[in-house]
Amino acid sequence: MHELAGGICLRRAFTLIELLIVISVISLLMSILAPALSKARRQAQAIVGMGNQRQIVNAVNLFAMDHDGLYPESVATIGTEPWWNWQEPTVLIGYRARSPRMYRSMSAYLRAYLEDADSVHCPAAPGGHMYIKEAWAAGDDWDNPETDPVLDPLKGTYCLYWNYTGYLEGAEHFFEGPRGPAGGRRQSRLLVSCYFGYDHHRSPRAYGSCQYFRGADITEGRPLSSAYWSRDMGGRSPTPDVKLYAGYTDGRVESCLSSETSMSIMRVIMNPDTSEPYPYGIGPGEFYLPRNALP
Repeated sequence: MHELAGGICLRRAFTLIELLIVISVISLLMSILAPALSKARRQAQAIVGMGNQRQIVNAVNLFAMDHDGLYPESVATIGTEPWWNWQEPTVLIGYRARSPRMYRSMSAYLRAYLEDADSVHCPAAPGGHMYIKEAWAAGDDWDNPETDPVLDPLKGTYCLYWNYTGYLEGAEHFFEGPRGPAGGRRQSRLLVSCYFGYDHHRSPRAYGSCQYFRGADITEGRPLSSAYWSRDMGGRSPTPDVKLYAGYTDGRVESCLSSETSMSIMRVIMNPDTSEPYPYGIGPGEFYLPRNALP
């Protein structure tokens, strides 16, 4: 501030050069802080995600305690007996119950043990389903208001493997999800995992995951399914580096990597009578399982 003759004061303003210097310093600080903030956000998402999977594991184990040591039936099916087949393991609500003795929704089995719908959604996914809370509360009565007036399915971002059967590439046996905490000789100990797969019909010839990986774009959600990250790598190789999480029957939740040496490929069975999987290029594609989850 400068004082002129007659006692008039003038306030000194920033020069253009000074303003540009301030902007440059702020930009430099943002470029330094952005990676740290992004890393902190990913760490927070990982902590919440592991907590979600632990809640799911606890819920199905509590269910088993109240039901003669047995886990709920899988809802990842379409059709009714005797005409039914498997669906992808991300299903939270099926098209209809496989039989009158079964529910079509996961929440119909587990709502008493798992009240918060956010617990069944991966926080690293690019946005949750807009009706996840309403669908979880409605259970078998869920009917999406944006679709035709019929009972609707809903697919989430976690893979749920209890009482699920899948086709394992290059193996002499199938993937058999656990039927209860005690397990069995052929049964896996895997209950829940982050989605990571390849060649889903919503993102053909691309890798997809609820966890972000380098170069991934968003496969937008639909009225019947949630959004996820995806990227066409120009083929099956190389497999993108993704840090995933999985929960097991003994209560532990662990991280695992997406590398081919640590994962096994499972395909969805289209015909339960012949165990024939969906053909390549159509259907739900492949799902990657932690190799240590296999018996």
